Amino acid sequence: MLQRIGVFDSGIGGLTVLRELRRVFPALDMVYLGDLARVPYGGRSVETITRYARDDMRFLLRFGLDAVVVACGTVSSNSLEPLRKEFPVPVYGVIDSAARLAEASADAGAVGVIGTRATVASGAYERALHALNPRLRVISQACPLIVPLVENGVAPDDPVAELVCARYMEPFRRERTDALILGCTHYPVYRSAFQRLLPQTRMIHVGEALAEFLREEFGGCTGGEGRTEYYVTERSAAFDETVRIMDQTVDPSSIRVETDFLG
Repeated sequence: MLQRIGVFDSGIGGLTVLRELRRVFPALDMVYLGDLARVPYGGRSVETITRYARDDMRFLLRFGLDAVVVACGTVSSNSLEPLRKEFPVPVYGVIDSAARLAEASADAGAVGVIGTRATVASGAYERALHALNPRLRVISQACPLIVPLVENGVAPDDPVAELVCARYMEPFRRERTDALILGCTHYPVYRSAFQRLLPQTRMIHVGEALAEFLREEFGGCTGGEGRTEYYVTERSAAFDETVRIMDQTVDPSSIRVETDFLG
């Protein structure tokens, strides 16, 4: 029986995934790590991304976990297999579950993917989608400005955010895109802005897709006391505001800073 799982991301964005996991598994104990000291991962080399992910895994495994969820799209698309080979617990990423949900929504055969540069360059979503349906058209767009905007507390209705979103959504406005995978944990914060620009497109939240997949994977084999511990590697100037944007139920003062594991 699973009682405690870990969740990590390159920053605070993973709280959007954690929120969905808590909704589906309210009894599970969870430990969250946001690596704010090294965010964003998306512009790093695959070797560096994997090294950072190993550090994150080693920290989380101090807590006697039964499984780890890699909320970070960049790590999921570049480093998941090395983590699965190296560490003794099940490790779940966000790629396959989101791809399945997007493919099921693609009536016209077109799916959009937005992510960090590293996620888009990896081609992980394209491979997952084409494995499900080789005829799918996949349009991918790197959105490197969104993570720093979110991490600095810029709200989705801010004029700067709206301008950036409009530029990034342009390729999907030109196509009839049935579904858009928000391939980074930070992106659901701007979901309303994306939806205004693409009103006919289904937005695929990787956290929602993963939580529903794990509902089937774990079945009723979960216990625990429903406690959640939060850790980050740094507090930014806009930390409290950013946490509230991600999940208003989380008290920023409950999040502890840990840095001793950083490589």
